[in-house]
Amino acid sequence: MPHDATGWTPAPKGDLSTEQPAQVRRILRLFRPYRGRLSLVGMLVAASSLVSVASPFLLREILDVAIPDQRTGLLSLLALGMIATAVMTSVFGVLQTLISTTVGQRVMHDLRTGVYAKLQRMPLAFFTRTRTGEVQSRIANDIGGMQATVTSTATSLVSNLTSVIATVVAMLALDWRLTITSLILLPFFVWVSRRVGRERKHITTERQKQMASMSAIVTESLSVSGILLGRTMGRSDSLTRDFATESERLVDLEIRSNMAGRWRMSTIGIVMAAIPALLYWTAGMLVDLGGPAFSIGTLVAFVTLQQGLLRPTVSLLTTGVEMQTSLALFQRIFEYLDLPVDITEPDHPVALPTVRGEVRFEHVDFSYDPAEPNGTLHGIDLTVPAGTSLAVVGATGSGKSTLSYLVPRLYDVTAGRVTLDGTDVRDLDFDTLARGIGVVSQETYLFHATVADNLRFARPDATGEEIREAARAAQIHDQIAALPQGYDTLVGERGYRFSGGEKQRLALARTILRDPPVLILDEATSALDTRTERAVQEAIDALSAGRTTLTIAHRLSTVRDADQIVVLDAGRIAERGTHDELLAADGRYAALVRRDAQTADAAVG
Repeated sequence: MPHDATGWTPAPKGDLSTEQPAQVRRILRLFRPYRGRLSLVGMLVAASSLVSVASPFLLREILDVAIPDQRTGLLSLLALGMIATAVMTSVFGVLQTLISTTVGQRVMHDLRTGVYAKLQRMPLAFFTRTRTGEVQSRIANDIGGMQATVTSTATSLVSNLTSVIATVVAMLALDWRLTITSLILLPFFVWVSRRVGRERKHITTERQKQMASMSAIVTESLSVSGILLGRTMGRSDSLTRDFATESERLVDLEIRSNMAGRWRMSTIGIVMAAIPALLYWTAGMLVDLGGPAFSIGTLVAFVTLQQGLLRPTVSLLTTGVEMQTSLALFQRIFEYLDLPVDITEPDHPVALPTVRGEVRFEHVDFSYDPAEPNGTLHGIDLTVPAGTSLAVVGATGSGKSTLSYLVPRLYDVTAGRVTLDGTDVRDLDFDTLARGIGVVSQETYLFHATVADNLRFARPDATGEEIREAARAAQIHDQIAALPQGYDTLVGERGYRFSGGEKQRLALARTILRDPPVLILDEATSALDTRTERAVQEAIDALSAGRTTLTIAHRLSTVRDADQIVVLDAGRIAERGTHDELLAADGRYAALVRRDAQTADAAVG
């Protein structure tokens, strides 16, 4: 089955005729929490429609009775009635717009929040396969594109439908023959609008995919990293041309979307506007054939009603087209809401009031793809007593980082189990895992906010003094204090105001503030130069004291003092022991140490 740009496989599409009603019912369920307000809108719409229909009947009385009989009192009363109907219709319209817009915006809020909350629960694997711009596009472009539909379409549908029904009933009350003449082409109009709606839905789906693609390009190429890469590689002009090409495709889709069925819908408007001439001709022919004569008031009132029928009928047809178009947007949002969540909290989590920090891997196997027979980890058995340190080393691709991801449940094991203080991590809630396990990775992520806000992200209730103490422990306080605005300094996009070593120490300070009993260091110093690494390592040593520490190491110089060292090879434990024991065994670890020494000598030379 084909994959889309996100890397995940969309659900197979069923028969459209059975799929759309189910989708419409699901959309209607979004409005269920606001039934009371929508009922009030319905009453306002009904009142507005009934009041507006009264105006042609008042006009008929003016033309047939008040003016011919020179009844000025009745004429004044009828004229005031027409003015009153206009005022009441306007007031009802404003009130229903206010309420329906409020309900629509609340539904939009519920959708945005629902999608964001769902994405927060998605496993790490989803984000490694999905472009950030695609996720942003679903929340911004797709939900934003539904705004007109959600905020006004429902009200427009009810309002116009009520107006059409009330107007048709009034027309039948005036003359059934003229009514049939007015409505004879309505089935054709409905068929045309449905054709146009299907066409626009298909184009809208393509347009939203193109907008997602453009959003991904912007997110990637206009980030700080993207700009640096583009300019240093001399690709700025090429990136601009690529963006222009994507933008040109979007222009074409926008034009096609706006023009799809435009001539056919315009033809409907022209025919509807020409119907009064048909009515006058029909009335004349009926009289000529011996039928009863029509009074001027009746004929004018009927034509007025028919003209009043034009706007809601065309609006209804247009609304139908817009609803079919919006189904494409709802479908893209529902695809995200329906994504399976592989890693979920247990229904009845085990309570761990305090976390000592013992970590065990019991017969652990793991594969990123369950269908893949050769997984990433095989038969891992490890015990890390509370307060001790474990270093995991090995060649690139041996499964070191994957092993560390299993402890905080960024992934779940394929077989076996990982325990924290004897409890399977799958039996603990996410708050317990986050409280008990801290992770410092090679790539430090900082928000575009102040230094204090970035540190306080670990513990929102932390005081200023606690933040400064954490920074001192991470040996970064002096650098922060030397900044013009100190802890109130903006760190810049992804922390580019700071060097690699400073960002790593900020990450350590953030973790110190959280004070987790278990600390995972995933190659936290591998990208740093030797001098910076030494400073960061001192901060790591201070942070690791008294904690259970799992260190994923690239440079072996950082793990010599670990209580135990494990060498992974192709996802299996090849060796284990202390630094001295493994050197004496002269196996894979000793070979890795010699490789590091040769690399260091070559760098010095």
